[in-house]
Amino acid sequence: MKEKKTLTIRDIADAAGVSPATVSLVLNGKGDISGVTRARVLEAVANLNYVPRATKSSSEPGETLRFLKIAKHGHTVNRDHSVFISDYIDGMSAEATRRNYTLEVVSFEGQPISSVAESLAGAPISGVIALGTELTEADIRLIQGLGLPTVFIDTFYDVIDANFVDMNNEDAVYKVLSRFQRQGFKRIGFVASHVDTTNFRLRRDAFFKNMARLGLKPREEDVISVESTYDGAYADTRALLRSGIELAECYFCTNDIIAYGFIRALKEFGVRIPDDVSVIGFDNLPQSATMEPSLTTIEVSKRKIGYLAVTVLDDLINASEPQPSVKILVGADLVVRASDSRAETQPTGRRSGKTATAKLPAD
Repeated sequence: MKEKKTLTIRDIADAAGVSPATVSLVLNGKGDISGVTRARVLEAVANLNYVPRATKSSSEPGETLRFLKIAKHGHTVNRDHSVFISDYIDGMSAEATRRNYTLEVVSFEGQPISSVAESLAGAPISGVIALGTELTEADIRLIQGLGLPTVFIDTFYDVIDANFVDMNNEDAVYKVLSRFQRQGFKRIGFVASHVDTTNFRLRRDAFFKNMARLGLKPREEDVISVESTYDGAYADTRALLRSGIELAECYFCTNDIIAYGFIRALKEFGVRIPDDVSVIGFDNLPQSATMEPSLTTIEVSKRKIGYLAVTVLDDLINASEPQPSVKILVGADLVVRASDSRAETQPTGRRSGKTATAKLPAD
């Protein structure tokens, strides 16, 4: 039987199409590497299940942390979000190196959570950071019950006795709706998703809670639901437009990927962004700055979340007695671009309540 080859940085470089030096810089959280290149390297690391050799401080090897990149169904954890995930890994990698840990990145795609749990049994690791985007409450309880120091990122549960580092969805959505209100909009829509993830649910809840907080009344017909992938959001929006839906003045989209598909469909039906409909997304993915028009969106520091996850995990590992659960929410910033600027630049138009009309495209 052939002995399994030990992967090297050169193997990662070949898979990612970059130099070994670039791989080294990315893995050590150093250098001025573009987001696209960094994502390519980290995706190769995850796909190959590459485990870096342990760093050393004086004569003692560092302990190992394992990051679980879990995509149960791939509706939200997929190639569209590779840069998003790489930012988490960047923050974890830099802080793990600073604290003399080795960071493993292990990817699970379309596998049952029982497989994830089996991979952790007896693993020579000190702690786990799990990407919770597509995990259910039962999944989190299963992983938490393994007894390893564990931190979950990109998800949040109030009543589970586990450690979470996530974005503050309520704060973020408040900033979106406050901006729409300042621009004079009364009819504010929400593009939700029927894909079941915790952050999607939290953003939906935050939409209704903050509409009430701001004295705004949502219309049932202005809350629509689409699939969470780019193609799915585009197809579902086309179907809604073909059905003759009357558009709201502006929309908050659950994330940037949904916003991209939503805007593409609107454009094909002759709806101008932002002249006819203003749109704000969530995530500040790189394409948001380069698309036409550029997308106003919410930015949450994924590197900060990754850094905090390692910090919490280090405390758990080194604690001399059981610790209470730690639940951290990281605040958001609104990145203002062109997709919602019409109301501030035009004195007349849909601010007065005029509704946009979609034109059927020629197929």
